[in-house]
Amino acid sequence: MKKILMGAVIALASVLIYKSCTDDREQKSILQENSMLIQQELRNVSKLVVTEGHFAEVYNYKDSKALFGPLITAHKKALVVVNADVSIAYDMSQIEYEVDEEQKLLRIIRIPDPEIKISPDFEYYDVTADYLNPFNAGDYNAIKRNVNASLMKKIEASSLRSNAENRLVSELSRILVLTNTMGWTLVYDNKTVEDTEQLKTFLD
Repeated sequence: MKKILMGAVIALASVLIYKSCTDDREQKSILQENSMLIQQELRNVSKLVVTEGHFAEVYNYKDSKALFGPLITAHKKALVVVNADVSIAYDMSQIEYEVDEEQKLLRIIRIPDPEIKISPDFEYYDVTADYLNPFNAGDYNAIKRNVNASLMKKIEASSLRSNAENRLVSELSRILVLTNTMGWTLVYDNKTVEDTEQLKTFLD
C-alpha cells in the first residue's frame, strides 16, 4: 500500500513538474513571439514621415561701401523674390528602443529630431550696383543665408512643425495600440505612455 501511495505521489509530482516546465516554455514562447511582433511593427512604421509646405518671401538686399573715407559711397541693391518648398521629416528607422520581455516593457529611448529641408528658388529683380561696388559671390551667399534664416522663422511660426509632430504621433500610436493589446507597457523618457494625448505631451 505504501509503495502504491509513494508511486502515486511520485507520478503526481512528475506530472506537475512536467506541466510547470511546459507552461514555462509556452510562456517564454509567447513572450518571444510578442517581442518579435513589436519589433516587426517598429520596422513597419513609415521609414520617413514627411510633411511638406510652401513659403514665399520678398527680400530687399542693400549694401553700401565707403571709398576714400566719407568722400565716396558705392551702393548696390537687389529685389529678390523667393519661392521655397519646405519639408519636415522624421526618419523612423533611427528610433532607439529596448524590449524587456521579462517585464513586458517596450522602452523608447530616443526619437530622432526632425530634419528640416528648405529648397528655395531665387528670382532677382532690379539688380543695380556701382562700378566700384559690384555684385559678387559673397553677396549672393549673404542673400541665401538671410533668406534661409527668415524662412526658418516663418516655419517655426507656422503650423508645419506641429503638423509634422501630429504625423509622428500617429505613427507611434500604432505601437501604443499594439503594446496595449498584448498587455505590454510602452515607456518613453522613463514615463509610462497611457494614451495618444499623453504621447503628444511627451513630444512637446
